[in-house]
Amino acid sequence: MKQAISKDNIIHTAANLFKDKGYSAVTMRDLASQMGIKAASLYNHINSKQDLLKTIVITIAEEFTNGMDNIVASNTSNIEKLKHIIALHVNITANNTSGMASLNNDWMHLEDQLDYYLKLRSDYETNFLKIIKQGIASSEIKNTNPEIIMFSMLTTLQSLYLWIPKKEDLNANDLAYTLSQVLIDGINN
Repeated sequence: MKQAISKDNIIHTAANLFKDKGYSAVTMRDLASQMGIKAASLYNHINSKQDLLKTIVITIAEEFTNGMDNIVASNTSNIEKLKHIIALHVNITANNTSGMASLNNDWMHLEDQLDYYLKLRSDYETNFLKIIKQGIASSEIKNTNPEIIMFSMLTTLQSLYLWIPKKEDLNANDLAYTLSQVLIDGINN
C-alpha cells in the first residue's frame, strides 16, 4: 500500500521496521516496500538508513535531555522531580513506542553520532542520580544505594515501549501517577 512520501512518514515507517526487525536487519528495500515505492525514490527524501536511525535516536535522546534539564532547574522537591522524570518517560514513550525501541535497542549503530548520544545519556543519568542523592541527603528518600534506585527506576521506564502498545485504553497521566506511586512510594504501605 502506497503511503504519502514525506520525511516524517519515512522516519515513522523506519522506526516501526526497526522495532519489528531490528536496525541491522532492515534494508532500504524493506522500507521502500513498506511505503509502496521504489528504493531509489527514498533517496529524494533521505540520505541513508543511518541518517534515519540518527534522526530517531538523537531526537528522542535530546527530548529526554531537554526534559531533564527543565526538571533539574525546577524549584520542586526531589520527590516531585522524580515524579516529573517518570511522567517524562511515560509521555515520550506513549507518543513514540517505535522510536523508543530504536533508542533502547539500536543506539550502538549510530556511527558518527555515537559519542554525542553517549554524552546525552551520561548527562541524563548523572542528573537522575544527582536528584536521588539530593533526595537522600534531604531525607526525602530512604538512605539506600542511589545507583540501585536509579537502575530500578530506569529499567522499568526504559521497558515501557514493550508494555504501552498492549494497553489500548492507556491514559498517560494515569500511568505516570500509578508508576510514581509504585516506583517512589513502594508497593507496601
